[in-house]
This record gives sequence, structure tokens and C-alpha cells, in this order.
Amino acid sequence: MNEITPPQNQSTEQHGQTFIVNQNQSNGTAIAGFVIALLGLFLGWIPIFGWFIWIIGFILSFVGMFKNPKGFAIAGLVISFLGFILMIFLFAGLVVLGSLA
Repeated sequence: MNEITPPQNQSTEQHGQTFIVNQNQSNGTAIAGFVIALLGLFLGWIPIFGWFIWIIGFILSFVGMFKNPKGFAIAGLVISFLGFILMIFLFAGLVVLGSLA
């Protein structure tokens, strides 16, 4: 039997059988988590709004880890972690400045 390989993202019918080719996979939750974590990194200095954005980005990236592909989810978690570290340094600096005044 000769097998026919259809072009990407299309289906063909041969002798009453339908062959469906796998479409490119994407992880929308992970992409949303990555974008929102990146926004949270830049807006984290705004007291309530920035923290809320950062937490949402972290949660979406964490949920995205349970789906494939995981690249954007890992990147979102790393960015969220860096934002958390920067927030700790910011508060530590504010405490030091407050104690000097």
C-alpha cells in the first residue's frame, strides 16, 4: 500500500478513510502567563496593581506547566521568580531608607 502524506494542517480522504494531520500545538495559558508575568515585572513597583498582575502571571504560568509545550510556562515562571526577588530587594531597600530617616 502506498501511503499519502498530506500537507501540514490539512486532511485528505482516501478510499473512505480520513487522515488528519496534527496541527501545530500551542499553550495559550502559558503564553498568557508569560506575557502577564513580563508585564508584572515592569509594573511590579506599583503597590497593588503591579503585585496583582505579578500573581496572575505566576498562576497562569504554573497552570501552563501541566500542558504541552511548556517553554512559555517555564519562561513565565522564571520571570515571575525574578519579579519576586526584585520585589524583596525593593522592600528591603525601602526598609533601610526608612530606618535611616
